[in-house]
Amino acid sequence: MVTIDRFIASPNCDERPDSSDIPLLVIHYISLPPEHFCGEGIIQLFTNQLDPNAHPYYAAIAHLRVSAHFLIRRDGELIQFVATEQRAWHAGVSQWRRRERCNDFSIGVELEGSGDVPFTDAQYQRLATLAQQLKQQHPSLCAMTGHQHIAPTRKQDPGPYFDWARAESVMGLPFCDNQQPAHHEHA
Repeated sequence: MVTIDRFIASPNCDERPDSSDIPLLVIHYISLPPEHFCGEGIIQLFTNQLDPNAHPYYAAIAHLRVSAHFLIRRDGELIQFVATEQRAWHAGVSQWRRRERCNDFSIGVELEGSGDVPFTDAQYQRLATLAQQLKQQHPSLCAMTGHQHIAPTRKQDPGPYFDWARAESVMGLPFCDNQQPAHHEHA
């Protein structure tokens, strides 16, 4: 069982083809508005309540129907939006190890952040705890990767400030991109 701080249900999910086949944890980053932390924009986006008039950036994204299983705030708060047995809509058009539609077989974790600042110690600590609990709940979970690795022409998250070596050491999950089937260090 995963220990969370809050559960906020997102309607942006559906049934997985096989809820026992979840080998992959996908790491993302998000901030809404961009480069602003601690607001309610992420929650509003994942619950289809984002006001397109609240910020100029929101007009272009308010129509999106997206979610993630989890969000880890800058202070380490863990919010769950979708049960891990369900398919969250976080990866979009994606491929990992020649498997299309990563949403079908992955768990999506958003880190509150951007491609321009390092993630916090609290986020790495919470990510480590989350990964350990998820591995107990889902024995098929065996690897992690970034959104940038499964959708390289569209995405760049979690970006250059995510410390893959640190994540591997605290999470107990190897980093695996589409080229590397085994352990590979990235900084």
